[in-house]
Amino acid sequence: MEIVLKPIGYVRTSLRDEEIRSVFDRSSVRGYIEVLPEYSQGLRGLEGFSHVIIIAYLHKVPYEARSTLLVKPRRLVKLGLKPEELPEVGVFATDSPHRPNPIALTIVELEKIEEDRLYVRGLDLYDGTPVLDIKPYDKGRSIVGFRIPEWLRRLEEKVREKTGLDITP
Repeated sequence: MEIVLKPIGYVRTSLRDEEIRSVFDRSSVRGYIEVLPEYSQGLRGLEGFSHVIIIAYLHKVPYEARSTLLVKPRRLVKLGLKPEELPEVGVFATDSPHRPNPIALTIVELEKIEEDRLYVRGLDLYDGTPVLDIKPYDKGRSIVGFRIPEWLRRLEEKVREKTGLDITP
């Protein structure tokens, strides 16, 4: 089976990849999604939603990283955890970009729409990242009472002890 996806637009931000990679609290990262002209009519009715879901292709993930199946949740190192404190888990239990199909799903705050541009806040995607789809975030997608595994709960406790930060949304 062959699957072919075409970008409907691209992420635009003034930040360098390293700056985006180093930010733990994404709420300060702003940019816009530039929708290609042939898809701009698809934005009609999106005004008024506070958040949108962006599905993107992680074009900068090297081919060899796509065979990675075991990873450590390294983003927690930014919060004071040591690499040796992190468990090795399956890639599907993390948000690691190294995965068989480097597809990203991120939820961003929609600040405004101007023509074919969605100005957003909370980006964790690099400038130039191809956008595959945009969906509105609504209460039908909101999960109440979700669970996390024990290994992640323990890591969150360590982060809270070390930094005072609560990384749980």
